[in-house]
Amino acid sequence: MTLWRNIAGRSIEGRCPTRDEGRAVLDCSDSEFLGLLDAAYRVRFRFHGNRVKVHVLLNAMSGLCPEDCGFCSQSRVAHGDIPRYRLLSKEEIVSAARRAKEAKAWKFCIVTSTRGPNEKQLDVLCDAVREIKSSVGIRVCTSLGLLNGGQARRLKEAGVDRFNHNLETSRRHFPRICTTHGYDDRVRTLERVHEAGMEACAGGIVGMGEDDEDVLDWAFALRELEVESIPVNFLDPRPGTPLGEVPRPEPRRCLRILCLVRFVNPTRDIRAAGGRETALRMLQPLALYPCNSIFTNGYLTTPGNESSEDIRMIEDLGFEVEVES
Repeated sequence: MTLWRNIAGRSIEGRCPTRDEGRAVLDCSDSEFLGLLDAAYRVRFRFHGNRVKVHVLLNAMSGLCPEDCGFCSQSRVAHGDIPRYRLLSKEEIVSAARRAKEAKAWKFCIVTSTRGPNEKQLDVLCDAVREIKSSVGIRVCTSLGLLNGGQARRLKEAGVDRFNHNLETSRRHFPRICTTHGYDDRVRTLERVHEAGMEACAGGIVGMGEDDEDVLDWAFALRELEVESIPVNFLDPRPGTPLGEVPRPEPRRCLRILCLVRFVNPTRDIRAAGGRETALRMLQPLALYPCNSIFTNGYLTTPGNESSEDIRMIEDLGFEVEVES
């Protein structure tokens, strides 16, 4: 218990845990598990209080990605039965933003299945973002694949607040997950996002065959890149994908990883993201002790909790939904 308190205290002061301390977090016994969660909560409370940011995703272009990411049902190597459609219209995207606002979302996230946007797609997306910012009044994040510098600047000028591009896993493990682009391609996109003046959102997926050293490398890399937002996803194996038969990660391990990410990145917006319902199961509420944000209303090709369920969970824990001021 003293170890967790010491790690939390140094984290609040801005001092990063050592790798040995990170390994201890991942190895935490069940008898010390609640003490670990309490320590992570101390850090979370110091920087975020009891507020929870709710994010809503829109799959604005589905099932058409030319990349080969092994976890993704939208990749070119996946053969599952999912919706496939080209980019939604500006009007459809704006309407979805209004629904997100009504669901008490703090941020509306527009996602497309692509290696990167072409100019015609970027025109539609930028027009939609300008309309959302002027008439809906909600923060906007986009996740559009790889970006060049000019594309990043266009998104910033249109009003995009944050751009998501996950590292997914460690540098070492990445080639086992994707071969059509490299880890450094993702890092360069995040650098361009910051250069353009947007916030960077980058996280990953737990449960893709990584070991503890991969988890540590990934958590520390996110700190080094100074990303503002970290969505932690949990593998929900999709039929027809290369990782479709991989067992789901164990709930308590998922929570230990969330605690580690909080200690390493104490001030950041850390989100219990895709797969939390199936990976955490009955332990879902405990994710809010290290995390200060969640996705609601489902993901790209999989359902999630209804927003009313998640709002009830937040309130039952004594937390409060953070809304646009």
